[in-house]
Amino acid sequence: MLPLVGTDRNALRWLDDRERERRAAGLRRELRPRTPVTGLIDLASNDYLGLVRHPDVVDGAVASLRRWGTGSTGSRLVTGSTTEHAMLERELAEFVGVEAGLVFASGYAANLGAVTALAGRGSLVVSDAGSHASLVDACRLSRARVQVTAHGDLVAIEDALRNRVEERALLLTDSVFSADGDLAPLIEMHRLTRKYGAVLVVDEAHGIGVRGDGGRGLVHELGLSGAADIVVTATLSKSLASQGGVVLASGKVCAHLVDSARTFIFDTGLAPAAVGAARAALAVLRREPERAGAVLDRAADIAEIAGVERPESAVVSVILGDPQRAFDAATACRENGLSVGCFRPPSVPEGTSRLRLTARANLTAAELHTIDRVLTDVLSAAAR
Repeated sequence: MLPLVGTDRNALRWLDDRERERRAAGLRRELRPRTPVTGLIDLASNDYLGLVRHPDVVDGAVASLRRWGTGSTGSRLVTGSTTEHAMLERELAEFVGVEAGLVFASGYAANLGAVTALAGRGSLVVSDAGSHASLVDACRLSRARVQVTAHGDLVAIEDALRNRVEERALLLTDSVFSADGDLAPLIEMHRLTRKYGAVLVVDEAHGIGVRGDGGRGLVHELGLSGAADIVVTATLSKSLASQGGVVLASGKVCAHLVDSARTFIFDTGLAPAAVGAARAALAVLRREPERAGAVLDRAADIAEIAGVERPESAVVSVILGDPQRAFDAATACRENGLSVGCFRPPSVPEGTSRLRLTARANLTAAELHTIDRVLTDVLSAAAR
């Protein structure tokens, strides 16, 4: 029998080996806490509409904070649902053209809750290989049979749905993929789910506020809003400058999630300040729908500077290949006044490490001039 105390055995020694491996591969990550004023031009955050410091949004958060206090005090089914949560759900559902909404504590929780409650043993889940990590984890937790198809491969999707033996099936996809910024072929995907009696689950995290009429998302843009067999999930932490997640679907689906989604039933409800901020941000977007188009215009400006193809979303991806090269380029940008995203495996496939640049609707001409100067120099050096 091994001694329980007084031993030199180190059960976590393997962590040192993993850290050395990550450092050697250029994959070590470190937290960089921000200060309120950084002096950097932001091309890294998901504040696509530039609302995170908007006075109306801040005031909305503060008003809710004063009205309700600092926390929601419990799960949504106990004390964590306020009248303001209900108003946000109605407003979001009306905005994107669906029957009902259900607010979760995060976008991650919304995806986990929706997929696990709608799938389960005896069902099939088909997921695009480019889907967000929250959908990947939802697949793993669903207890369903999972089939991952190559990115955008409609033939593989149809094969999976046609040959299934399960009665129920879900097809999962992002509307706008977070790393590349490309769009899912939603019309074709919906045609396949209709043909084979499946449900399409679309994560609009990067679509709301950017795509569609006044930022109503890609599902709305393509005329698919309100379809009973489409479930939309989204986050409040990007275009809506807050925190939290939402499922937007039929009343029947939302009622089922109230009864069955574990991340809704057992998680503390979204904090009131976040609810107030999201409502205020949505009000700004409805009042100023041109912000959505401005995001795409600024993304096109950044793409032209970076010498890459015009994007279909707020995301401009500049692939550099080697993770250390991407890290060094991101560091050089930061040292010269730009905050940029650096995506390396496992966030992206091997050999596709990149700078991920995100546009904001309120980028100024002066900021674009600085972006032009810095990116041109940094990318030229990275190419040598």
